[in-house]
Amino acid sequence: MKRTVFVASLLALGVTAAIAQSDVVKERQDLMKQMGAQTRPIGGMLRGQEPFDLAKVQDSLKIIATSAEKVAPLFPENSKNVGKTEALPSVWENKAKFDSIRSKLHQDAQMALATIKDEASFKSEMPKVLQNCGACHNDFRKKS
Repeated sequence: MKRTVFVASLLALGVTAAIAQSDVVKERQDLMKQMGAQTRPIGGMLRGQEPFDLAKVQDSLKIIATSAEKVAPLFPENSKNVGKTEALPSVWENKAKFDSIRSKLHQDAQMALATIKDEASFKSEMPKVLQNCGACHNDFRKKS
């Protein structure tokens, strides 16, 4: 009887761990989608396809900065090969570089938030923020 309870407990723990891993993958995917959604109107403004809107830029930068901090714990080692993900194994193999880019994204977004006051400063500062996205995608995300 004790053995049955022990085995059942181990199975339940395994199922719980698998669900938790799936949840962390979904959570990080949702967070990345939120950041991506912020870059679309910004890209349009940079290309002159949308009018410059300081309030929209500031809101987007706040979300990007906050998300860059929130994403750090969403790449635990045990989520490396879990579920359908575009994260490459290099995220875990070169964690220091990944964390460095993520940290720089946060810092650059915070700096841009403080610096961008008009369209000229936006066009000067915003590409610095977006370069972090590209740097991360080049090394740590599957190519579509």
